[in-house]
Amino acid sequence: MKLHASGEDYLETILVLQKKRGMVRSVDVARHMEVSKPSVCHAVATLRDGGFLMMDEDHFLHLTDVGREVAEKIYERHCFFTEQLITAGVDPKTAEADACRIEHIISDESFDRLKEAAEQEQN
Repeated sequence: MKLHASGEDYLETILVLQKKRGMVRSVDVARHMEVSKPSVCHAVATLRDGGFLMMDEDHFLHLTDVGREVAEKIYERHCFFTEQLITAGVDPKTAEADACRIEHIISDESFDRLKEAAEQEQN
């Protein structure tokens, strides 16, 4: 199943919230993303059907291995681009918003080359 940017954003949010809180429910995702609960319910159903997450009997969300892999990839890109843009002098709020857009459209190859170039520049 091919994910849209919004699906990737939900997975990334669940990952970030799990790192902060441990356990995550749909209401936590709605608050964090500032979206409606019905929007989260629809996204959760789609992501569950796609094999990216599971919901237990207490309604806690859990990323599957595939979901975690996607979430970590998107989160890595988000952090990388946010940091690069802030370092370049972009306002942090703008950098965060721009990174959120870039993380979804850049190819794996381009991201890997940019990351390698940034690492070489630091050495």
